[in-house]
Amino acid sequence: MLLVSFNGCVSKNAIPDLRETFAKNDTRPFGGNIAYRLLQNAFPEWEIRLVKKPVLIEFDESEDTASLYFCISKNNFESENDAIALLNFVHKGNTAFIASPKTDTFLLSKLSIKQPNPNWLFDNFSALYKNTSLSLSPEVMDQTPNQPFQYYYLPLANYFADIKAPYYKIIGHNEKGQPDCILIYWGKGKIYLHCDPRAFSNYFLLKNNNYLYMQQLLRLTAKSPEHIYWDDYYNKSNQSNTNNSFSTFSELFKHPPLAKAFWLSLLLLALYVFFGGKRRQRVIPEIKPNENSSVAFTETIAMLYLQQKDNKNIADKTISYFNEHIRNNYYLNTNLTNNEFIETLSKKSGVPLEQTTSLYNTINQINSSLRVDAYQLLSLNKQIQQFYKK
Repeated sequence: MLLVSFNGCVSKNAIPDLRETFAKNDTRPFGGNIAYRLLQNAFPEWEIRLVKKPVLIEFDESEDTASLYFCISKNNFESENDAIALLNFVHKGNTAFIASPKTDTFLLSKLSIKQPNPNWLFDNFSALYKNTSLSLSPEVMDQTPNQPFQYYYLPLANYFADIKAPYYKIIGHNEKGQPDCILIYWGKGKIYLHCDPRAFSNYFLLKNNNYLYMQQLLRLTAKSPEHIYWDDYYNKSNQSNTNNSFSTFSELFKHPPLAKAFWLSLLLLALYVFFGGKRRQRVIPEIKPNENSSVAFTETIAMLYLQQKDNKNIADKTISYFNEHIRNNYYLNTNLTNNEFIETLSKKSGVPLEQTTSLYNTINQINSSLRVDAYQLLSLNKQIQQFYKK
């Protein structure tokens, strides 16, 4: 139901499509139509050729010595052979302009440059949209005030670090003053590396006078290039979700806010499963307390005597247990229960003398009888229980 609701929402185009394609015919916010037209305007007499094959195939046998290769891509992942072919192409005297936040590490290592990985969590889950800007070095600006070029979106925070190229020049900075655009001299040619292609999107270039940003950079290239190439291969091959067929997920991923919500939901679900399963203990079965088998045995024997109505036997055992109690607790000899014994027991136990005398009269009467009726048995039990209570 949730995905169906998303599908219903996006079908009304309430949210603009913010996918970063940088394609030459894409007029959406992060397409490359304006950049392509600015490139045409900068060189009106030249025909721009589309590169639809890997660099190795396109330029390996090229005889160009003063051409311009322009590539704007969200991901610029090349094979090692492609990277070497591109460097050879530049070494002959050509110029390459590459704008990508994720450039192949092999190419960067050959140029002795490092590019910190973009903050994936920040890029995908942060909602800190704000006015963000880029700037060019003063010597690059051509009769234009040295002011930052701004727009409102996720911060333009990518940069190059640990630059050890033998011949290079920093020509652009992000809002923190970190280098985000550098010029590297390679052989007879030049390579321009830019680490934030959003600066060449329709949205950025149409904001205020931001088109001057790209114009100033293009003026640094050769005024009369032999050929101009616009990359249309790496731009498309490194794009995700290029399938144009309709699906709920493809429509969902068109819109970064919905895509962020989707990935955040999956992350929270994974955390809940991981920590919830770890903290929850399995059910511990209840352990029954140990039973006193001697008590159970005694109760069983007592029930047997009651069923047989053997009152005499029950009375004798009751008297035996009572005398055992007297011996263990008051240390008296119960073999001779005369008046002296009764008086001593009364004093030690705190039971009145009359009550103690009556109890032992009953005990002596039962001991001397061959049969005991129910009344005598109940009377004996009652008197013994009253003695215990004292």
